[in-house]
Amino acid sequence: MARRKIYDVKPPKAVKKAENSIKEFFAEDLPAQHGKTPSARTMAEKKNQGRRKKEAKPFLKPVAIGSAAILLLLCVFLYFKLQKVDVKIWPKVETLSFEQAIIADKSAVEVDTAKFVIPAKYFETEKSASEDFLATGNADNAGKASGTITVSNKYNPPSPFTLKSGTHFMSDSGKLFVSLQKIVIPAAKKSGSKIIAGTVDITVQAVEGGESYNIAPSNFSIPGLKGTAYYFSVSASSSKAMTGGQEGKIKKVTADDIQTAKDTVSKKIIADAISDLNGQVSEDYVLLDNAIFTEITSASALVKAGTVVPNFTYKATVKAKAMVFKKSDLDDFSKQFIISQLPDGKTLLDNSLKTDYTAKTVDIFGGKISLNSSFSSGIHQNVDKNSLGLSLLGQNSSQIAQTINNVLGENASKTEVKFWPFWTSKAPNNQKAINIYLQFE
Repeated sequence: MARRKIYDVKPPKAVKKAENSIKEFFAEDLPAQHGKTPSARTMAEKKNQGRRKKEAKPFLKPVAIGSAAILLLLCVFLYFKLQKVDVKIWPKVETLSFEQAIIADKSAVEVDTAKFVIPAKYFETEKSASEDFLATGNADNAGKASGTITVSNKYNPPSPFTLKSGTHFMSDSGKLFVSLQKIVIPAAKKSGSKIIAGTVDITVQAVEGGESYNIAPSNFSIPGLKGTAYYFSVSASSSKAMTGGQEGKIKKVTADDIQTAKDTVSKKIIADAISDLNGQVSEDYVLLDNAIFTEITSASALVKAGTVVPNFTYKATVKAKAMVFKKSDLDDFSKQFIISQLPDGKTLLDNSLKTDYTAKTVDIFGGKISLNSSFSSGIHQNVDKNSLGLSLLGQNSSQIAQTINNVLGENASKTEVKFWPFWTSKAPNNQKAINIYLQFE
């Protein structure tokens, strides 16, 4: 077993370390107390700091190099990724115009430029209405006087005498009355040399109303017998005054009242029917004013002219039919027609189509509307962006302008080229990075 060495003093290294610790402990207060130079401990700390700085510098260099490399790669990536060229071309625009007669036909189902036909459609409605109207005619509603008279028959040779209902009797004051029933007057009787008249009592009524017919007892002649042998043999008389005559006015319906009512109601329901048709027809359709047909199918007043009433009711029913066509069909016809007339290499300018029309004739029952139409559209040289983009790969600004001039010539009025990023001067070799825009400002 090895023997352990035993020292009665500390080893040299341990002694040295202890001495240094003691010196550092007392050196901390020396500069502050005596204003002397930094201690050995302070100097040691400065050396340690410098050593640490030297040890840190080797780490900064790789970081800086890495950052620069990343930045360079990013620039290269952005250059190739974001590189593009915008090419704006202003094609020359011409206007192509036409005038053409077109038929909107109820039997057509689609636009047919060969037959110059577009589809048409019917809308129908029926409306009824009634309205009360005042009678404007004046009628005499005066009370008519009436009473009893005794008719005498003194005709000789004696024989009965008959008078029809409505026979007129005129008073000695000139007032006319009429009988209300047939009259049979008994024959006269002879008594020696005397003739005793046959008599009969009847009711009569004044031919007109009014108080003036309330006459006192009077004698009456029969105007209808004037000029005959009976005129002086047949007569009448009253023993009491006539009564019941009085003044009064009321309204009655006239023929003009009925015609006015018909015109008013018809006008109203026709307007209602047209309004209803307009409500049925959407904005997609064209409804011409002269493409509406209306017919009064029934109309009547509940009374006749001459009826004594203060007011009356008039009823009417109307049927209305409208023929319409779609504006989009007319535009479609115009577009198809213009396309069929396009020169080679030309195409339509979007949103430049203009269409106008007037109705020449309208045949509601035949289901046809004849239209005079005029339409136009802007046209320009067709540009194949795909083919043109391929031809611009890797070209600079002047080369791009020359290529466009070779392709379009006088069909382009202006060209503008912009590269990105700003320091690039050639189109990229990626067709997707070549943007071609057609300008029509």
